[in-house]
Amino acid sequence: MEWLNYHHLRYFWVVAKEGGLKRAADKLHVSQPSISEQIKELEDAVGEPLFRRSGRSNVLTDAGQVVLRYAEEIFGLGAEMMRAVKQRPGLQSLRFYVGVADALPKLVVNEIIKPVLSMTQTVHILCREGKMEDLLAQLAAHKLDIVLADEPASSSLKFRAFTHLLGESAVCFCASSKLAARLRKGFPASLNDAPALLPSENTAMRRSLEKWFQEKQIRPRVIGEFDDAALMNVMAADEKGFVPIWKVILSEAAARFQLREIGAVDGCLQQFYAITAERRIVHPAAVTITEAAQAKLFAHST
Repeated sequence: MEWLNYHHLRYFWVVAKEGGLKRAADKLHVSQPSISEQIKELEDAVGEPLFRRSGRSNVLTDAGQVVLRYAEEIFGLGAEMMRAVKQRPGLQSLRFYVGVADALPKLVVNEIIKPVLSMTQTVHILCREGKMEDLLAQLAAHKLDIVLADEPASSSLKFRAFTHLLGESAVCFCASSKLAARLRKGFPASLNDAPALLPSENTAMRRSLEKWFQEKQIRPRVIGEFDDAALMNVMAADEKGFVPIWKVILSEAAARFQLREIGAVDGCLQQFYAITAERRIVHPAAVTITEAAQAKLFAHST
């Protein structure tokens, strides 16, 4: 069995945290060559370079990112041990790295993640928002535990990723009270030439809506397209136009933005997914949110 030299790991951890050898040497009160030698021995032990040169700086490699993540857990656990021994209360936090596709509305993300905050064990959530391809690359490098998205992982990926359906939600159109009251009359034909605030064209919801508009022969007057659903809802609350809302968060959106339902977009269902690097979900927080989403959150949203 190979044993890890935690002294070497601590030097690596401090360099990564401090951002360079000089600052790490000052903090540890040792010479830079001594630190370099310790890190070189750690790299020899793991069989991978942990830093690479970028101009005058050292930046973490993919392997370095993985080692840093484990080092954070190891030294965090060490701090918990010291508190326990010295009888200072403190609960060990479970770190949960979540990637959030930028097209996913934050109200939906909030509802999906919310059960984690009720877990017996304290969970420290670290959310990273971005494009799907970037998030999946981080997942493959073990920088994320899970990716939440409104579309499954592509089958053309060069690494293994497993898509888990959380559930699906119907869509309805909403607007401020005054506009909603007007557009309810004669819906859906009333949406013709009505001011519309819609998601960006590259989103799954927008593609579904465009198909529905074509089937119903409706041409709304699109006055805004948004990557950020929250901003879209704020403008709708300011009576600028009608917006699509997932039924799974309809009550929350109505309360926060004072929006009222106009009518349902029949046949338009939006799926929500959790994507992991393993076939079976094992992280306790990931298990919690997927089970809660499948059993409760999306149970009555279609």
